[in-house]
Amino acid sequence: MKQSIFTKTRIALTISSILTVGLSTQLAAAEENLVEKANDEVEVIEVKGIKGSLIRSMNVKREMSGVVDAISAEEMGKFPDTNLAESLQRITGVSVSRSNGEGSQITVRGFGPDFNLITLNGRQMPGTGNSRSYSLENLSSDGVSALEVYKTARGEHPSGGLGATVNIVTVKPLNSPGEKYSLSAKAIYDESNEKGDDVTPELSALYSNTFADEMFGFALSFSHQQRDFQQQSANIQGWQFQPDAQLPTLDADKVVDNRSANAAAGAFFPRDMNYGIADVERERTNANVTFQYAPIESVVMTLDYTMGEATTGNNSVGWGQWHDYGGNINAYELDTNGTVLYADLSGNDGSYTANRDTTKVDEKSIGFNVEWQATDELSLTFDYHDSESKADNGQDTGMNGTGSLVFGSDQLVTKTYDYRNGDIPQGTIFWKNGTTTLAPSEMDSHFSQFIHSPGQSEVEQLQIDGSWDNTYDIPLMTVKFGIARTETAMSGSSAWSGLIGGFLFNPNYSAAFPDSMFSYNTTDGFLDQFSNGENPIGAGYYYSFDFDEAVARSQAYLNQDLLGDDYFSTDPYREGSVKSESSVEEKTNSIYVSSLWDFDVADFPVQVNVGLRYEETEVESNVLQDVPTNVWWRGGTEWHTQYTPGVNNFYVEGGEYDILLPMIDIRVDLTDDVVARASWSKTISRAPLGNLAGGLALSPSPGLDSRTGSQGNTDLDPYESKNLDFSVEYYYDEASYAAVGYFRKDVKNFISSRSTTSQYDGIRDISKGPRYAQAIADLTADGMATTGDNVFAKMQENGATLNDQGYLIPNADDPLMQWNISEPYNSDEKMVDGLEVAIQHVFGESGFGFGANATFVDGDVNFDTESLEQQSPLVGLSDSANFQVFYEKEGLSVKVSYAWRDEYLIGVGQSQGSNDAPPQFAKEFGQVDMSVNYDVNENLTVFVEGVNLNNETEQSFGRYEAQFLSARQYGSRYTLGVRYSFK
Repeated sequence: MKQSIFTKTRIALTISSILTVGLSTQLAAAEENLVEKANDEVEVIEVKGIKGSLIRSMNVKREMSGVVDAISAEEMGKFPDTNLAESLQRITGVSVSRSNGEGSQITVRGFGPDFNLITLNGRQMPGTGNSRSYSLENLSSDGVSALEVYKTARGEHPSGGLGATVNIVTVKPLNSPGEKYSLSAKAIYDESNEKGDDVTPELSALYSNTFADEMFGFALSFSHQQRDFQQQSANIQGWQFQPDAQLPTLDADKVVDNRSANAAAGAFFPRDMNYGIADVERERTNANVTFQYAPIESVVMTLDYTMGEATTGNNSVGWGQWHDYGGNINAYELDTNGTVLYADLSGNDGSYTANRDTTKVDEKSIGFNVEWQATDELSLTFDYHDSESKADNGQDTGMNGTGSLVFGSDQLVTKTYDYRNGDIPQGTIFWKNGTTTLAPSEMDSHFSQFIHSPGQSEVEQLQIDGSWDNTYDIPLMTVKFGIARTETAMSGSSAWSGLIGGFLFNPNYSAAFPDSMFSYNTTDGFLDQFSNGENPIGAGYYYSFDFDEAVARSQAYLNQDLLGDDYFSTDPYREGSVKSESSVEEKTNSIYVSSLWDFDVADFPVQVNVGLRYEETEVESNVLQDVPTNVWWRGGTEWHTQYTPGVNNFYVEGGEYDILLPMIDIRVDLTDDVVARASWSKTISRAPLGNLAGGLALSPSPGLDSRTGSQGNTDLDPYESKNLDFSVEYYYDEASYAAVGYFRKDVKNFISSRSTTSQYDGIRDISKGPRYAQAIADLTADGMATTGDNVFAKMQENGATLNDQGYLIPNADDPLMQWNISEPYNSDEKMVDGLEVAIQHVFGESGFGFGANATFVDGDVNFDTESLEQQSPLVGLSDSANFQVFYEKEGLSVKVSYAWRDEYLIGVGQSQGSNDAPPQFAKEFGQVDMSVNYDVNENLTVFVEGVNLNNETEQSFGRYEAQFLSARQYGSRYTLGVRYSFK
C-alpha cells in the first residue's frame, strides 16, 4: 500500500478532506472558497485503510465551521463497523442503545434518539415506524461512504436535531469518476444460536461508474444479511410502593426490616418474576440506486432511490410467577431503601408461555436533485424527496399480529422471591402436589392474547437552496439561503384481542391439553454469564410447548359455544377486541440565510459563520378510539375496562407555533496546528408523537392502585435549547490530534406530565360501593385476610352474581370511578452541560495507532429516586468513553475497540409499574470488538470480525439497583469474509 507524507498546511489539509473518497458534496460546498486558494500543483495521494479513514475524518473536523465530527469509509465498500450505530459510538459524545445485541439508536451529549435528527444526503428521514427516532440497525453500512455528525447548528439543516444532526452520505458516481466496484461475502457465526442455522450469510455489492466523458453516472449498492441467534432473559414487569398501613401484621420472626431512617414509610414489591428464551431469525436487505446526468458543465441532475427491509421473527418460551405486588404475604425481608429482597407469598399462579412475533420494517426514499452553477458566483439547488418507514408486527402467516399463549396453574401452597444473592432473582413455587414441579396433567389454559400494532412515518420535503460566492475585496466569502416545505405524518393503530380463551383457572380446561403437549426442560446453562447462572434458576426447570399445536387445540375446544364472548381466536380484530388509531400531521414552512466570513484579527486567521432560520409549523391530531363504558371485576387483581367500539369516534385537535433559530460559529487558528472554536445557537426537537396525539386512553386493566389514563396535547411547543460550545483542538501530526471541548444546553419547554383526577359518566367503581365495603367488614369480623380473591368470594356469598363472562359488574349505587389522568405540558427550563476530550495518535510509519475519547455530562435533569411524585427527567444522560488500538502495515490491519457507557435512565414508567411512573435504569455497559483484515493482493482482502468478545450482558433496574427489572445475554458473534475491490 502506498503511503503518503503530507506537508502540514491549511490548504493541503483542505484539499485532502474534499477530494478523497467518502465526503459529501455538502462538505465540499461549505469549504469551496478555501479550495480556490490552493496551489494547482499540490499532489494529493489517497490513503486507504484505517489511517486513510482517520485522516479524512480528522480533516473534516479541523476545517469545518462549528463542532463537526465524521467517520469515513476505509475504502470502497468497507466501513469501520458493519453497523452504523456501532460506528457512530466511536465519535466523542455519541453513545448507543442496543436492540437484539446490535447498536440501534443513538444518544448525543445526553440527548436520546427523539432529540437527534437523521438525514440521508441532507434530507430529513422519517423515524422508524410510528416514532421520531431512527433505528440504525436496519440500514447496512456497505453503501455508506461517510457519516457526518453536526453537534452545533447550521442554518441550512432541517430543524429537529437538538442533540445533533447526523447525515448519512451515500456514493455519488460523478463525485468519484471512473469504474469501481466492491463485492463481499461473509459467514456469520453467533455462538448464542440454538434453533436456527449455526452459520448465516451476508452478501454485499457496490458498483459505481461514469460514462460519455462523465456526462452520465450510475451507482448501485446492495446488501443482504441473515442472522440467527438466541436471547436469554429474566424480567420483572414493574414495582409498586406499598405504604406501611397496607403491609400485613406478621410475627416478628417473619419480618426482617433493614430500612434506614430516611427510607419511605412503606415497601416496594414486584409485580411478577419471569424468565424467557427467545430464538430469533432476522433478515435485512438494503439497496441504493443513483443515476446522475450532467448535460452541460454547470448542471448536475441526480435521481436516487434507497430501500431497506428488515424482518425479525421471534419464537420464545417463558415461565414465571405472579406476585401481585406483595399480595398474600407470609414473610419478607427489606433492604435499607425498603425494597423487598425476599418474600414468601401465597395465592396467584405460576405460568408457562409461548410467544410468537414477526415484525417487518419497510423503509424507502426516492429523491430528485438538480444542482445548477448559474454563474461563477451563484449556484442553485432544487431537491425533492418522498420517504417513508413502516413497521408491522402482523407478518406471521395466519395470525395477523403477535401472539401469547399462557398455561399454568393456581394450585400452589406458597411461592418465594429471593434476590439476596447473585445477579438474578430466584423465583420458586411450592405446588399443592408436594413438590416444586408442576405435573403436565395439572397444566391448564390461563389465557391468550393477540395484538396487532402497525405504525408508519412519512416525510415529503421540497428544498430550494442557493449559494453566492463573494468576489469583492471584503471579508465576506459566501452567503447561503434557501426555503423548504416539509410535511411529516406519523400514524399508528392497535388491536388487542383482550385476555381470552379460558381466563383464570375456574373452570378447569386441562383435559383439552394432553400431557404429551408439554416438554420438560432443565435450566442448565441458562443465563450462565451472570453470577448465579451456574445455579438452577428457580426450581431448575420449565415447560415448553408447540405454539401451533396449542393454537389448534385451543381453537377446537375453547370455542364460542363453550366460552361465549371469551372464545379463543388468533385474530386481534375479533368481536369485542379493543382497537385504536391515531395520527399526527405536521406541516412546516422554513426559510434560512447564512454567511461565511474570513478575516484576520491581530494576525490570527478568523472564520465566522452566522445563520438564521425561521420556521412555521401546523399540527393536526386525529384519534380513533374505542369509548370506555365501564369496569368489570373478575376477582383478585383482574379489573377490566369495557368499551364500545370506536367505528366513527374520531377526535380531531390542532395546534401551531413558529420559531426563530439563530446561530453563530467562530473559529480561530491560534497557530498552524491549534484551532479554537466558540459557537452559540438555538435548536429544537419536536414533541414525541404520543404527547401530541389527542384523545383519551384509560387503562384496560385498572387495578385498585392503577386507575390511570392519559391524553395528548397538540398545543405543545417544541423543546427549545440555547446551546453554547467552546473547544480547542491541537493537530500535531498526520492523522494525530488532541481536543477538549465544553458544551452547555439550556432547554426550555421541557415536556413534563401532570395528573388530574377525573370521573366519566357511567364508569362506576365496585371497590368503593356498599357491597365491597360489606365484604371487607365481614372478612375482618371473621379474622380473614381482605385479599382481592377473598373479597370477590365473600361478595358472591352475600348475594352478588356473576355475568355470563364470569365478571362482577357495577351496581347503580356504586360511585363513579376516580381516574388519575396524566397530560403532557411544557414545564420549566432545564440545563445540561458536559466536557468532551479526545486524542488520536499514529506512531509514525510503525503502523501502530490508537484513539480514545470520553464525554462527561451532568445537569438538573436527573431522576430523583427519593421522590414518589411523577417526574420528567432527561432520558439517556450518561458518561461514555471509547478506546481503539490498531496496527496497519504491509496489507495487514488489526483493530480492537472498546465502547463503554455508564448507567443511564432508559425511561419513566414501567410495564406494570405504579401510578408514579417509576424509572427504568440501564446498568453500565462495555463491549469489546475486534477485526483483522489481510490484503492478499491490491484487490482481494480476507477478514475476520468479532463482536462482543467479552460476552457483555445487558441489565436494567428500577428506582434502586435492588429493584431488578431485566437481564439479557446474547453471547459473542464472529464473521469470516472475503472482499474483492476494483478501482
